[in-house]
Amino acid sequence: MIINSALVLPDAGKFRLRPLSKRTTFARFVAFPGVFVFLLLFSSAVFAQAPAIPGVTTLRLKSDVLGEERTILVRTPAGYEAGNQRYPVLYMTDGDGHINHTSATIEFLSRNGRMSELIVVGITNTDRTRDLSPTHVKTAAAAGVQFPTSGGADKFLKFIETELIPEIEKRYRVQPYRILAGHSLGGLFTVHAMLSRPELFNSYIAVSPALNWDNQVAGKRAEDFFKTRKEFDRTLYFSLGHEPGPIEDAFHQFKQVLAKNQAKGFEWEAQEMTDEDHGSVVLRSHYFGLRKVYNGWQMPRDPDTGAVAGGLKGVEDHYKNLSTKFGFAIPVPENLMNQVGYQLLFGDKPDEAIAAFKSNVERYPASANVYESLAEAYERGGRLDLAAPLYEKASSLGQQNKDPNVGIYKANFERVSTKLKLAGAETKP
Repeated sequence: MIINSALVLPDAGKFRLRPLSKRTTFARFVAFPGVFVFLLLFSSAVFAQAPAIPGVTTLRLKSDVLGEERTILVRTPAGYEAGNQRYPVLYMTDGDGHINHTSATIEFLSRNGRMSELIVVGITNTDRTRDLSPTHVKTAAAAGVQFPTSGGADKFLKFIETELIPEIEKRYRVQPYRILAGHSLGGLFTVHAMLSRPELFNSYIAVSPALNWDNQVAGKRAEDFFKTRKEFDRTLYFSLGHEPGPIEDAFHQFKQVLAKNQAKGFEWEAQEMTDEDHGSVVLRSHYFGLRKVYNGWQMPRDPDTGAVAGGLKGVEDHYKNLSTKFGFAIPVPENLMNQVGYQLLFGDKPDEAIAAFKSNVERYPASANVYESLAEAYERGGRLDLAAPLYEKASSLGQQNKDPNVGIYKANFERVSTKLKLAGAETKP
């Protein structure tokens, strides 16, 4: 059962620190390099609530698997309600802390043609350590931190698979492509999900993952996992800030495991950002992680002229290949095909230009602009009889859609209609 409601923040994590004096605390940080960062992995202060933003819906999901109610944040792309397009989905741990900047990154990259738009699903925390850790660790000896509830990652993953994903796919228009992203313990959980339920997600972004957990258990499992995998059609991006100590050591060990056990089709990238820390590394990591997931998305262009490479065939082939890679039909964007059409039209290739504009009419029949562009191509070729009804169609749709260019469409129709009347009068005996 799901209930829409205002967001109520649960505790970000549950753990107990042994009582320490100020003097002892300082000495422990000095004696164990990286301990302060280690404590931050489990600190609720790091994952403070983000301000509400437009387009984000708060849902309450009563989970039978977890035996509790969970708060879920869902952000849909601009114009979602008015359209019928389907979108891939990004599932994200610590959703309340990262949904704002991640949504902005997606909007920026998609607007610049670097990726598709996404539906973003942010999962907020109740017991963070319990849900995101793959094994039970009673105490981290170096830091003196106790984790009595740790080891619930498999149950949390079952909740995502059997309750959350079905609910999201019932409520929203989704494509069959899922991305999982997590930070710190969430990054560890992301790697764990890839190794234990690899069919559940297509791509993974693990930011500053706590791969040092339980004596690098994730690295050991990865070693076993890839020994039996000759093919693995998945993408993994993982990153690290300036975090000397166990987490950095585990990061490099994990890189070595992947480097010597490369399965066909597996695309992975590890990136270190020495000018970021454990907390600040998230924003840039989501940017570069999404760039990795959508590597090759952008249509190639001539570096000197900026023209779309390959003309009409190049565009069609590019999006056919993208559709194969992502596993669902990805149409050529209207504005890109329009650019190609005009590129061909002004490059003295009128027949190819008309073919490009016609393909846009077939894909986007509700757009006034596609008819106007095809009409212009016919007009330049002297076919006013074909141009006039297309300008009229553009004018009609423009009025229906409240298109800001409707005045231009109407003027073009009237101009060409007048030319046709004059031409008809001249041919009369």
